[in-house]
Amino acid sequence: MTLDEDLVQAVDRVSKKLRISRSAFTRKALREALARHHIEQLEREHRQGYERSPVGAAEFSVWESEQVWEDE
Repeated sequence: MTLDEDLVQAVDRVSKKLRISRSAFTRKALREALARHHIEQLEREHRQGYERSPVGAAEFSVWESEQVWEDE
């Protein structure tokens, strides 16, 4: 893996502040990036599903009576 020197220096500065190794910092960053990618993919699929099959006007009206909130 090839990284720009300024990126390596920034990682070294932050990992030193966090008192973790460069490798630990990089593993954590990669795991977080993969998790974000996974969430973005799920959101994209969700959006595409609604684009293919939009919600009908009365699709959720059957639940309107369940949405009544009691006064406190």
